[in-house]
Amino acid sequence: MVAGTIQVEMLESDIALLTLDLPDKSANVLSVQVLDELAAALDELEEQSGLAGLIVCSGKPGTFIAGADLREFAASLDAPPEQITALCRRGQELFSRLSKGPWVSVAAIDGVCLGGGAELACWCDRRVMSDAARTQIGFPEVKLGLFPAWGGTARAPRMIGLANAIELITTGESLGTRAALAMGLADDVAPPDQLMAAAVRLVRDEQQTRRYLRDRQSWQEPVAMDETELGFLGATASAAIRQQTKGQYPAPLIALELLLEAAGCDVWQACQLEAGQMPKLFGSPINRALLNVFFLTDRIKKDRGVDGPPLATREIRSVGVIGAGIMGRGIAAANIKRGVPVVVTDASADALAAGASEILREVSYRKETGRADVDRAVELAPLLNTCRTDQELAGCDLVVEAVVENADVKRKVLQRIEPLLRGEAVLASNTSTITISSLAAGLQRPDQFCGIHFFNPVRQMQLVEVIRGRQTSDQTVATAVAYAKRVGKLPIVVHDGPGFLVNRLLFPYMNESLELVCAGVPLEQIEKAAKGFGMPMGPLTLYDVVGLDTAFYAGRTMWEAFPDRIVASPLLPAMVKAGRLGQKSGAGFFRYDPGQKQGRADPDFQVLADRYTRERREYSLEQITMRLFLPMLLEATRILQEQIVRDARDIDLGLIYGLGFPAFRGGLLFWADTEGAERILEWLRPFEGLGTRLRPTELLREMAASGGKFYQQTRRAS
Repeated sequence: MVAGTIQVEMLESDIALLTLDLPDKSANVLSVQVLDELAAALDELEEQSGLAGLIVCSGKPGTFIAGADLREFAASLDAPPEQITALCRRGQELFSRLSKGPWVSVAAIDGVCLGGGAELACWCDRRVMSDAARTQIGFPEVKLGLFPAWGGTARAPRMIGLANAIELITTGESLGTRAALAMGLADDVAPPDQLMAAAVRLVRDEQQTRRYLRDRQSWQEPVAMDETELGFLGATASAAIRQQTKGQYPAPLIALELLLEAAGCDVWQACQLEAGQMPKLFGSPINRALLNVFFLTDRIKKDRGVDGPPLATREIRSVGVIGAGIMGRGIAAANIKRGVPVVVTDASADALAAGASEILREVSYRKETGRADVDRAVELAPLLNTCRTDQELAGCDLVVEAVVENADVKRKVLQRIEPLLRGEAVLASNTSTITISSLAAGLQRPDQFCGIHFFNPVRQMQLVEVIRGRQTSDQTVATAVAYAKRVGKLPIVVHDGPGFLVNRLLFPYMNESLELVCAGVPLEQIEKAAKGFGMPMGPLTLYDVVGLDTAFYAGRTMWEAFPDRIVASPLLPAMVKAGRLGQKSGAGFFRYDPGQKQGRADPDFQVLADRYTRERREYSLEQITMRLFLPMLLEATRILQEQIVRDARDIDLGLIYGLGFPAFRGGLLFWADTEGAERILEWLRPFEGLGTRLRPTELLREMAASGGKFYQQTRRAS
């Protein structure tokens, strides 16, 4: 039994304070036991005479309630529909007591208020939110393949309007305090240290005006909207959802249908409809996959990067970045956004000046206005120091090399910088393909050198690969992991090897798309298969975005490492020689009109491609899909066999956050576990004649024979 999660005390003689504080947890979550405790507390409060108000708050600074206990959700995925409906009804009936009590109920929200926590807050008569940047409220359930089912779809439309509720619930995006206030989801705003006083004022104000009683009555009634307006809203919202989800995520559309259907009902009928619809989604394959992604992310946030007893990590108080190109600028900006001072150096004065301007523009950009904030730029400018002398890096706790992807150039830079650094400083390379152990050759302290591979664009990509060279120490790895988290990234630890993890898995997929082109498969069919599987763009478009010259040189590294399964296609160098470099040159696999990122068919490409077409075969869309993704899966089994990662789940996290692998499939290995190794062997049989890259590995055969799962693979010792 959870003991002491909820404490009730008298804030004033007639105002009770109900505080949630889950013991031994960093955030409050709503488990069945916590709900039981809340029910018992409300029983006692309802029997107490003379109460004017009830204020609900959190005992954890920075977090109100993070949502429901998702581990309990996962344990109930196979529950029968009637049990799921009953669980929803139980939550609705419990939370609705906050809107029926003989007192004004106020949610005092400081920090994260999401999912079930937002539903609890919405059942209160009023909400006051702190003005701290961390404070937000929202319903992210669609990101788990669900919708709010403890009254969220019933209560929100009646409080903030149907259109606002549709946007909030079907996108799963959260609102900051000011946006919540403007929408009517919050009633007042206060600094964190004045939140309780503001909540008390709300209670006293409602005692006088009795507005909360009028709202209680109003929020029980159907949503006021005529049929024409309702139809227009439904059509426009449906079109927006279909465009966003591409039909691969059913929860937003089901939530929309529910919201529209329940608009004509009273709130209690709407709650019944909500509970009745939940079994359609709960426990579905997509719900299971998205829950897996949540657990992958949650696990990596807690992972220290090394196994065994906790290590004392070095504190990173200042960072040096060598190179003011695209990656160097992105890395510098990521640090400054988190308040970490940065020194940026570059051999080119022009590159340095342009880099500094771009860094300040990025760190001062405000999404709400769509432009840079001059005041913010002035505020953050002191954190950026640009210089052309190596000596300025001497005082940094961490220096990240981000120069051109050339091993000789990188070695020279690293060997030049290392002697200048303090004995405890960490030196790192942002290389994407070159092995860390080879770059460490000639360093005096290879144990304090590692890879910290940010992905481009740094501002958007959450993943960071922390690469352990042969001599990298545990403390260096743990320090790099802690640092990556500090700058808001999700770090996975990868043992050294060509392409590390993400690029090693990307190249079989990309390489196979070239082979399909040379087999006469139309470009649009290859792109359609990839996007139909769920990738954000097709592999040929990705080639054009990355740049054919960049892809050629990186591919050469991979071919040298794995010549048995990376085909040295003549098509790529021919395209580079012809000046078809992708978007940057206006032509690659597709042609790009000036200022356009969307490519179109180019007859000139087909003339070039025909010279390298070795065969012409008809492939179904399913066969194309298998040829694209099975080589990637087979490479993942080799990575497991070689113990490149510490846990099989790191592969899935890396692909989702590093390559945009479809989250609704749960990850590459989760998808494979769902399909089963025996079925994958069947898919491979027609392609085995194509060579090693499409032949089953020993691990896959073993798993098919034993019925094993990839997620059961053991961790590698650090």
